[in-house]
This record gives sequence, structure tokens and C-alpha cells, in this order.
Amino acid sequence: MSVEITRDLIADRLGHVRHDRFLFYLMGPYKSFNLNYILDERERREVNVADLPGPLRRLFQSKDEVDAAQALLRRLQGDLRVHPGVNAFLALDVGVDTDAVDAATQSIEFARHSNATAFVLPFLGHNFGVGEEAGSILEALSETHGDRLIFVHEDCVTSAMIRSASVRWDVRVETYETEAELASKLRLFVGEIMHGERRGELDRPD
Repeated sequence: MSVEITRDLIADRLGHVRHDRFLFYLMGPYKSFNLNYILDERERREVNVADLPGPLRRLFQSKDEVDAAQALLRRLQGDLRVHPGVNAFLALDVGVDTDAVDAATQSIEFARHSNATAFVLPFLGHNFGVGEEAGSILEALSETHGDRLIFVHEDCVTSAMIRSASVRWDVRVETYETEAELASKLRLFVGEIMHGERRGELDRPD
């Protein structure tokens, strides 16, 4: 059965916060990249993880950290829902079945109906799928929603999609080194969108 994704549907399925009608769609990998799942036992024994540079050492995180990427998104979501109190959400929170609306279409519609959308790309994340969905959103919405979109990637992450976002679509791209810096930049972005709407520089989605 088909489902029509609207602002009301999204807002109704999220919890209450200070700014209920300010929807902030957070996109990012739900799974961490873990070399322990790729290398066989002999290959793992041959690697002295302690001698690897920091970024590579982090690719051998223990198995109980496999969902660290989604945990990062949840912490950011919680922070934004308190400060400044916007309705930050992940696609999972809306609960639209992919049999009713495919994942790529869901992402486009969530971004279309949101006040702001952020693509968060951490070093440990499986970022390829996020890049594909981000490309679909940018193709569909960059002309009408470009001011409401931002890429924020860990400083050691590079990709053709990030370069395209900046050059082809002229979308804002930021880097971060720490989670605190990432959260601060997302809050600043929210503040800029809010001020733009209040001043009439950006149309309110409602």
C-alpha cells in the first residue's frame, strides 16, 4: 500500500520538542566499517593494530562497536532536540515501510519536507550508501533546497560525492575533527536556517 509522505506525517510520528515544526533530517551511515569482519583469522593475526596510524587503527574496532555510526547519529539527534530544540530525526523514526515507498524516494521526500537536512559522514561509517542517497537528493532538490542542505564530514574522509556537492551543486560542505565540533556546526546551521526563515530570506515549509 502506497504512503504519501508529508510534513504532517513526519511531525506526527516524532516526539514533541520546543520547535515541533522545525524538521531536521539527519542522514548518515547506520553501520560502522570494521576490518575485523573482512579479514580472515590469519590476516588479522598478521596485523599489529597498535602500530597502525590512528585512522587505520580505528577500522579494527571491536565487534560490540559495530553500530557506532548509528550511535553517533542518535547522540547528535538527542543534542539537537534539546539545543536548540528542533525536531531532528532519522529515516527510521518515521517508520515508512520500504515496501510502500522505496528508501531513495523516502530520503528525497524527507529532505523536501524538512526545514534542514544534514549529511553526516564519519570516518568509521559505511558511507557509500549515504553518498548514493545524497546524490539522489541533490539531483532532485539542489535548486530549490540547496540553502537547506549541508555535508559535514570527518576531516580524514574524502569522496567524489563530497567534491560534487561542493562544485556541481554548490552545497555547503564542512569538516569536523571531534564530535563536539560536529554538534556545534549542526547547531550553527540550524540557527542560520531559523534566522533565514524569520527574516523572510527562506520560505517557511509550512
